[in-house]
Amino acid sequence: MSRHKHVRLGAVAYDPKVIPIWDIIHDYYQKNDFPIDYVLFSNYEAQVEALLEGFIDIAWNTNVAYIKVQQALDSKAKVLAMRDTDVDFTTRFIARVDKGIKSLKDLKGKRFALGSADSAQAAILPIHFLKTNGIDPQKGVDLVRFNLDVGKHGDTGTSEYEVLRAIQSGEADAGAIGENTWIRMLEQGLVENNEIQAIWTSPGYSHCNFTTLPEFENELAQQFTSLLFAMDPTNSEIKKMMEMEGLNEWIRPEGKGLEGYKVLDAAMKEQGIRW
Repeated sequence: MSRHKHVRLGAVAYDPKVIPIWDIIHDYYQKNDFPIDYVLFSNYEAQVEALLEGFIDIAWNTNVAYIKVQQALDSKAKVLAMRDTDVDFTTRFIARVDKGIKSLKDLKGKRFALGSADSAQAAILPIHFLKTNGIDPQKGVDLVRFNLDVGKHGDTGTSEYEVLRAIQSGEADAGAIGENTWIRMLEQGLVENNEIQAIWTSPGYSHCNFTTLPEFENELAQQFTSLLFAMDPTNSEIKKMMEMEGLNEWIRPEGKGLEGYKVLDAAMKEQGIRW
């Protein structure tokens, strides 16, 4: 491992709230005698490169970034922890009610909107799910793509709001949106159920995680994760951070968490998305 005075973490600055999130995490570790530094990147490809080169010790990665690290390391990278909300993440296919789309088979011949090309939930996996359900994504539907904020791997949600806009305006008949974004849209009152409805929910898959190189010291990994799992959500600052970061608790990745990356790994191989 590249040694530093402090353990160095990487995160991508996809939103202004990223700074207060990591300031709270930084201060928490500092108070518990485990000093860390964090470095913000403008895109996940730069962060993956920084991890592979040893500039950072731990990367807070999207699922796409994690798979790229595993591609570069022959599947030897380690996952330290995940959010509880990173397991069983799903994608929703939504459609205009007036187009008579009630199931996947009804999508054939329709205009289908996708988010950013590097978004697992809004592009990569939807293409895979269409294919595994008997719809050729190149010939069976007319794809409408919104490649916004490329490099952020769909974190900003901007392209998914464009998917919704396109369906509402009639530019598309249906489209793919990550579960969390869809719920947020409903909460924001942006969707009229008599106009647009969710017609299909994907199988669950895994989202973000803390990724390290295989040589990251076990003792440091154990100290880092022990403090992470010991965070008290009743503490006002920790609660604030967890709400901004969208989790209820940090969890270990074993079992279902790690299994949930297999479908994305397969989808990226199929689509030639490689590091």
